[in-house]
Amino acid sequence: MEKQLNQLTKIKGLRQFLLQQVGGLTTTQFNAIPPGYNNNIIWHLAHLSSAVQAICYVLADQPITLEEQYFRPFLPGTRPERALDEAEIEVIKGLLIATIDQLRTDVEHGIFTTYKPSERIAAIYGVEVASLADALDFVLFHEGYHIGYVVSLKHLV
Repeated sequence: MEKQLNQLTKIKGLRQFLLQQVGGLTTTQFNAIPPGYNNNIIWHLAHLSSAVQAICYVLADQPITLEEQYFRPFLPGTRPERALDEAEIEVIKGLLIATIDQLRTDVEHGIFTTYKPSERIAAIYGVEVASLADALDFVLFHEGYHIGYVVSLKHLV
């Protein structure tokens, strides 16, 4: 469990860094989709919380801790359906930290007793994710991947 808690500390640190990077952006900037891109900055932020729910909770047969409106519209393969308003953006920014804090609490309470290997992650990335420890390793990579997109988008908006 110690390794998992260390991974969660790193993920939270990455998310805090990401929030610093997007500090001061306007609602228009959060929602802008530059030519050649499929998503916007706020989609990427929401996707990080949504993806962790799918990777950690759904594959462990646990209920997600996000409201549906912040989960399904931000899963892999989705695109922004509409511009989000300032209040929704603030909720999503808050969820970046709150979902990791909740995951930490749930790990500490030992709720992740089963885990279904992710065929999708294996097919796309060639990485086996067959346990919560594997999932958290993958999440660290996934966070960095999307932080790269956000930083790129930030320069374009």
